[in-house]
Amino acid sequence: MTSIPMEHGLILAAVLFSAGLTGVMVRRNSIFILLSIEIMLNAAGIAFVMAGARWGQPDGQVMFLFILTMAAAEVSVGLALVLQLYHHFKTLDADAAGKMRG
Repeated sequence: MTSIPMEHGLILAAVLFSAGLTGVMVRRNSIFILLSIEIMLNAAGIAFVMAGARWGQPDGQVMFLFILTMAAAEVSVGLALVLQLYHHFKTLDADAAGKMRG
């Protein structure tokens, strides 16, 4: 069984992270922003797994499990905020969240 070269995995992680960062900075829709953050977290997870595979240690996979756990918590809190934003303003535009006071 052949393995993927570390450079290819890190290039993939960098491309995914750049795509996620671009999505966070360009998009105004809250759901797309959350999706872009998920892409960035998965890119970091890929980098951890590739580094762990390179040195033959399970640490990268353990860190990926922590990243998945954090991403699941982020999704639940983020979707609750999106529901409140939509309920209050009838829009998913992230700029409307600036109007939320007390």
